[in-house]
Amino acid sequence: MANSPRCDSFDRRAFFRTSAAGIAGASLMGMTACSEETDGPAPDRSAILPDTPASPTDEAWAPVRAHFILERGTAYMNNASLGMPPGIVAEAVADGYRAISTEPLHGKHDLQDQIAQVVLPTLARTFGADVTEMSLTRNATEALHLQSLSLALSPGDEVLITTQEHPAGHKPWMVRATRQGITVREVFIPSPLVSTEDVITRFAAEITERTRAVAFCHVTRGGHRYPVRELCAFARTRELVSLVDGAQAVGQFPIDLHDLGCDAYSASMHKWMFGPVGTGFLYIRAGARDRFIPEFVPGPATTGAEYAPPGTADFPVRAALATSLAFVERIGLENVEARCRYLSDYLKESLSGLDGCTLLSGPRERSAPGSTIFQLDGLNALESVPLLEELARTHIDEHQRDGHDAIRVSTHVYNTRTEIDRLMEGLHAARS
Repeated sequence: MANSPRCDSFDRRAFFRTSAAGIAGASLMGMTACSEETDGPAPDRSAILPDTPASPTDEAWAPVRAHFILERGTAYMNNASLGMPPGIVAEAVADGYRAISTEPLHGKHDLQDQIAQVVLPTLARTFGADVTEMSLTRNATEALHLQSLSLALSPGDEVLITTQEHPAGHKPWMVRATRQGITVREVFIPSPLVSTEDVITRFAAEITERTRAVAFCHVTRGGHRYPVRELCAFARTRELVSLVDGAQAVGQFPIDLHDLGCDAYSASMHKWMFGPVGTGFLYIRAGARDRFIPEFVPGPATTGAEYAPPGTADFPVRAALATSLAFVERIGLENVEARCRYLSDYLKESLSGLDGCTLLSGPRERSAPGSTIFQLDGLNALESVPLLEELARTHIDEHQRDGHDAIRVSTHVYNTRTEIDRLMEGLHAARS
């Protein structure tokens, strides 16, 4: 952002007034568009937040796509690892650092006010929670450690997790098992998922009189969508605490945490929610606080913030979530879900005509809209990552786990059918 005219003359208070008003009038200055491959420089853009797209087609989402500043000619389909924010979010981060550098004392206070008055209330509204149940974290990994390590357990108590947990959801339980004598057992869940009833039955079969909690993903690394509401309701009937890893879920489809009924939920904002890198949240249900002992205060928690590490935080990055949330609110999570499903359906249809391809993503009700995993005979998934970058200038990821040697493609709203066609050409070339 060094070439932005705002570097020469920055009005800190005007910036925060704009942010507090909802970012709707903020401009994109000096940005280039994430457009289809074209030789030569892209034109500068100056635009407010995009209108809500009227359909899931590429044409309807072109104005949204124009807000992203990815290097021209590159297709990014690894959002499940790390998403990319629109240029307006990058600008918001830079503006926050300018504010705190121009006038450190007031800049800090203004950023803190924006986080408290805009970011947290909007975050709670977006995900169907009370603001007192939310705290900001650096990512889902930090939140998963906080929720797991704060759960009130005694030596010999048992926690059930699944065989499909991400290492970030597995490791904190291993810490407690090693240091405190907690028993952690894995429930085998097949990939793809069989059915909601099968998942519940597998958990029910593993519960013992020592079981105190169940922990599982909302969406797995491979894009399998768990029956969270049903699992949480099942846990309540057994008086078990339910803890959910939502890193791969938030931003792909609407989520109402109160409706899900979970006791704790951890998520990243920098995967599917267009947030700046290093942002996430932890939700602890108000009615479950007596089951979670905060690590950083001497007594019981009265708000979600008391579960988060104390001290100076990366205020400019967290304050920029106001812009990310405004962007998402404008385009609508239900529209994001439809757009992601539109693209993944097109990819799956294309893959169906590829010899030796085995699609591992389940049906709609058991798969995330933006993640597609598949195996391709004769192609090592790990080797495919740099190979497809070379052949098709496309970023994807591997999924060598759960017995699979699979490729993971995670498409988001700014991807296009043309980019998927290019990926398919790359897959054909990779096997030739």
